[in-house]
Amino acid sequence: MWLAIVTLVYVGGTVAMATGVGRAPGATPGVSPGPGAAQDLGRQSAPLQVAVGLLHGDPALAGPPGGVDTVTRDGRSYHVISFGPVAPYLAFAPFPALWDSAPWVISLAFGLLAALLAWPLASRYGPGGPATVWLATLGALGTILLPLAIQGNYYYLAHAEAMAATIVALLEWRGRRRPWVLGLCLGLAALARPTVLLAAIPFGLFILAGSRTRIRAALGFAVPIGLLLAVMGVYNLARFGSPLESGYTIAILHNQHLIDARRVGTFSIHHVRHNLSILIAGGFRISPAFPFLVPSSYGQSILLTTPAFLLALRAGFRDRTAVLLWLSAAIVTVPLLLYYGGAGYRTYGYRYFLDVTPFLLALVAMAARHGFGRLSKGLIVLSVALCLYGVAWAIRMGHS
Repeated sequence: MWLAIVTLVYVGGTVAMATGVGRAPGATPGVSPGPGAAQDLGRQSAPLQVAVGLLHGDPALAGPPGGVDTVTRDGRSYHVISFGPVAPYLAFAPFPALWDSAPWVISLAFGLLAALLAWPLASRYGPGGPATVWLATLGALGTILLPLAIQGNYYYLAHAEAMAATIVALLEWRGRRRPWVLGLCLGLAALARPTVLLAAIPFGLFILAGSRTRIRAALGFAVPIGLLLAVMGVYNLARFGSPLESGYTIAILHNQHLIDARRVGTFSIHHVRHNLSILIAGGFRISPAFPFLVPSSYGQSILLTTPAFLLALRAGFRDRTAVLLWLSAAIVTVPLLLYYGGAGYRTYGYRYFLDVTPFLLALVAMAARHGFGRLSKGLIVLSVALCLYGVAWAIRMGHS
């Protein structure tokens, strides 16, 4: 029953977004290019254009230079999108008839995968029994994964991919703890969201500390990460002429606020105050017209999208795994606070914080072992309600 409900919510939300059902008059259309666009590659989404280009040996975009988040090099335009969101489009690239549906199908697939993985995560980290249903529902429907995954947006796809891969790593940590599996999962997450790679530091240290054959464990953990970093480096080299250049420091921007912020530094201590203010206190404004509660285009506090994260505090720091999760959450949060992009412009919630979400979900489940009562259930219900509102807002406005 739980699986069916979660699947129905994700599929229904995606269909509503794709078809425009419930969209307000004059709202921004969804990201799908629409009927007939399959005849014009330049009108397709960036990862599909890159995927088609890769099949021909050049990851350049088909459209003209000058687009946002692109870099013009030798007269060709290259998007800064990481390789993770591009990879699934390679399966659709040879089939123009499938191009229009590709963004919706791919985003739904990875979003739903991450959501369904919330059940085994809750089962392995939580106390078991009825609490598992509550904790799994929080992971599937009570985080901004839900309102973002239904939109067919490749920026949001990166978060869904990283979240799914990170959860698999957490399941492996609670299981056999094979270094190569942990390294592979964290490496795959980093292909989509490079910030998640920082979690490899505490995971690597804990693996070495708990292993009798440290050299073998270190190689098993490091080799898959190294191979996937090599893929990322080759991809960067093909686009920007350097394996270390991601493009974000030199990409074209159209929003003056972001232009001014990046001028201070792509990553800078000066951005921390602004980002913390959104993370902790960013909110909504009240409108006299329906739907009355309007999310800020600069994002909302995690306490106003998933207040159940507060329950993680009860997990404490005594358990070794809890310490690992707290360290991972903290180290991944650091670049998010230093980044000039805030919470992710025109998004519901603080979307970059999805990189940290798997660790917090595991901590919330561990905290439930110390007690799971009305307060816990109330915060989960509130989290689900707030994220369902995000779905309604996205459907009505055509974007989050």
